[in-house]
Amino acid sequence: MLLLKDTPLREPLPPTHIVVPAGESRAIDVKAGQILRIEAKEAGATASMFAFSRSNPDIYMSVHHTRVFSNSYVLQTGMRIVSNRRRALMVLGKDSIGRHDLLLPASTTAFLEENGYAGQTGCVESVAKLIEEEGLMPPKLPDPINLFMHVELHQDGRIEPQRNATRAGDFVACRVVADLTFVVSACCTGIAGNDTPGTLALAAAEELTEL
Repeated sequence: MLLLKDTPLREPLPPTHIVVPAGESRAIDVKAGQILRIEAKEAGATASMFAFSRSNPDIYMSVHHTRVFSNSYVLQTGMRIVSNRRRALMVLGKDSIGRHDLLLPASTTAFLEENGYAGQTGCVESVAKLIEEEGLMPPKLPDPINLFMHVELHQDGRIEPQRNATRAGDFVACRVVADLTFVVSACCTGIAGNDTPGTLALAAAEELTEL
């Protein structure tokens, strides 16, 4: 059992499974009390993760507030991921890789084109289109949590990209404590060593054993 498990005031829901093709974005609705699992289906895959409240469009997952709330630049097991109002949204319970980024912004199509990735859609454009299709109306598109992205933060403040060592089958699993719509992008990041899009698998269930 993961942290912050309360008995939900609803009937148990069947598991939900969604595939995110490389270079695209997908959304998954997760209810409070459920587990969200994000898995890399291909070596080197990265996942840019966003989350939004449907009941209050002003609330969204905030990587900035998460860093301050946790006093950490590193995503670690047991860490609470919070909203822009500093309220816990989810807790990282399982993590097979332990390498993620909480600092870098999402890629844009213009950035990719300028850096040798012409013809690839940026994460910002892909996610913005999906948000509109889902009927979400956040006040802004926040920066993501970049799961499986390998970067090194040096004491002098430098951020140095590292070669991605994510293997097919690596995953994270979080206990979600608020009703949220997660948007996860498998678009090219444009970050050296982490720039090969790979297919992802999203799943939501009452317990990890169901996934």
